[in-house]
Amino acid sequence: MVGGAEAGLPERDGLRRSLKNRHLQMIALGGIIGASLFIGSGAVISTVGPAAVLSYAIGGAIVVLVMRMLGEMATAAPTLGSFMEYARSSLGDGAGFTIGWLYWYYWVGVVAFEAVAGAQLLNPLVPVVPQWALSLVLMVVLTAANLVSVRSFGETEFWLASIKVITIVVFLLCGTIFVLGLWPGSEFSVGNIALDGFAAHGGFAVLHGVVIVIFSYFGTEIVTIVSAESDEPEKSVAKATRAVVWRVLLFYVGSIALLVMITPWRQIPDGDVSPYAAAFARFGLPAAGAVVNVVVFTAVVSVLNSGLYTASRMLFALQRRGFAPSWIRDLNGRGVPWKAILLSTVAGYVAVVASFVAPDTIFYFIINSAGAVALFIYALIAVSQLRMRRRLEREAPERLTLRMWWFPYLTWATLGLIAVVVVTMTALPEVRSQLLLSLVSAAVIVLVYVGLVRPRHRRATGL
Repeated sequence: MVGGAEAGLPERDGLRRSLKNRHLQMIALGGIIGASLFIGSGAVISTVGPAAVLSYAIGGAIVVLVMRMLGEMATAAPTLGSFMEYARSSLGDGAGFTIGWLYWYYWVGVVAFEAVAGAQLLNPLVPVVPQWALSLVLMVVLTAANLVSVRSFGETEFWLASIKVITIVVFLLCGTIFVLGLWPGSEFSVGNIALDGFAAHGGFAVLHGVVIVIFSYFGTEIVTIVSAESDEPEKSVAKATRAVVWRVLLFYVGSIALLVMITPWRQIPDGDVSPYAAAFARFGLPAAGAVVNVVVFTAVVSVLNSGLYTASRMLFALQRRGFAPSWIRDLNGRGVPWKAILLSTVAGYVAVVASFVAPDTIFYFIINSAGAVALFIYALIAVSQLRMRRRLEREAPERLTLRMWWFPYLTWATLGLIAVVVVTMTALPEVRSQLLLSLVSAAVIVLVYVGLVRPRHRRATGL
């Protein structure tokens, strides 16, 4: 055993290794493409100008570096719970408890948010059905898909991710042809990227953009959790981790660069209309808005599906270490942790109901108090990797088949970049509340560990 992670752990806990490499690779591909890219990119471009390309590049660099660290640990010691287990073994039980519950809390909030967003997209098609009912229907359908089997989740996510990936690839191909003036009726428009100046709103606006975009990348790490139920975890994670660089460059940086080349940036929509729909319309493609709306809905359902899966598996991993009630370990006949799924779903239902009953109080707190959690998790992953790498070099260097680049300098640089993003959040009134509420949620989890869990563990072990 290295770093507290045990090979073969998922099988001994009863989970089925029934996901194939194609599932993991498509989950990894699609996990980096969310509705925030299709819709939220317009707001980022409006805030930053063409230099939004840099905001996405900097945010992407943080994610790429964190994924490389996580890939190093996951290939050396694949385990149920992924970074929760690495934090526990490297930094102590308190760190594992904190990062695990923060991650679960984050995804419960995301599940509720995406269920509400999906209902808003569906409501114009079925206006007689109230939005809250549509949200609950989406939750029930995706819960059922997760309860059937892990293979059912994998297949559902494979096809949902495929739609997102195909859309972005088509956009990249068409957009490149368009900006080069090779598309019928187009002209060479690469120069739009410097229209009115590249950094139109100054250098700080680029950091402002990073604060907005960094959360759209969150979810890339899901592949290291899913791998615990795959037949070749080390191989799949290594492949997905190595490929994350070109995914970020193509899907985010590349597509944003094309957006500000296709259309002068001040004309790019930043409201409910997707910048991608507007770009497809410029290509002259029929029903561009309707098609992109379908893709956005697919992205929402994909995140909802992944969120339910991820929250339940993290909860299952937490109970294994005594950080959650023992009854959560129960599996159905297909090796699915059904109680963990239902508990995560119930929390999601509560949040969905709150979004309609108390949108400005309870739902506001749930969504915003999880806002900066991604940054806390990234920081804990980086610190865990610093400790675990040293241990692996001493005890089992042969397991370091995938190494973090320029260790430890890039790990420290990543922590520095995360600190810069956090400090920037304190200077921006519109996101400052997210940071403060996220600190509150983290503090509550730490207090629960210190006041309840640690004393219980000490009594159990006699320490």
